[in-house]
Amino acid sequence: MSTVVIVVIIVVVVVLLALAFALPRARERARVRSRERELGQRREQAASTHRDAAEERAQAADVAERRARIAEQEAARQRAEAQIHEERAELHEQGMADDELVADDEREHFAGTSAVTETRSGAGELDEPARVETSRAAADDEPRAPSRVAADDDQRLST
Repeated sequence: MSTVVIVVIIVVVVVLLALAFALPRARERARVRSRERELGQRREQAASTHRDAAEERAQAADVAERRARIAEQEAARQRAEAQIHEERAELHEQGMADDELVADDEREHFAGTSAVTETRSGAGELDEPARVETSRAAADDEPRAPSRVAADDDQRLST
């Protein structure tokens, strides 16, 4: 029995020595694996945070681009309106839009000027505006009171 006890004691000592060396290594490996998992979770969280921020900024950039396109279109519209006004100014400077400066009830007063011109249709007859202007030009050229102008215009239109 003494040999069996000695063998058992030696086996137990060897197992204890093996455990003494193996357990710290196993604990170290488990600790490293745990830290790796934690680091992986932090990486995923950081990546998710950055992706969310990137998505928000991309959406903000899209909105800004849309607003910029709207502002660009608004600027183009304003440029076009400015160009229209410039063209109208040139027409007025050249006397090509004098008819816009004279109201219908003032046409007789400005008869014979570039503001009131006679136009002829292809059949040799005067068009309606020219016929009215011609009849007004034939009337007396002395200035009239505004109430008389309106009464005369109403009387001419009714006949």
